[in-house]
Amino acid sequence: MKKVNVTLGSMNAVKDFNAIVSKYACDIDLVSGRYVVDAKSIMGIYSLDLSQPIEVQIHCDDCDDLVAELKPYIA
Repeated sequence: MKKVNVTLGSMNAVKDFNAIVSKYACDIDLVSGRYVVDAKSIMGIYSLDLSQPIEVQIHCDDCDDLVAELKPYIA
């Protein structure tokens, strides 16, 4: 499992982030405080406090491509 923090400050950022993570078969969760949502669920993303950095938990061993694509959002 790999963890990174991301900042999703706009609706376009949320939409683009969701499109990126949806391309991958592995499980990806977003953790904000005590809430955990599926990163592939756009409604789940909008239920979080997007004004703060959010932890992304990637549940697969080979996730270097995904992390590279998420670089614009990494806090």
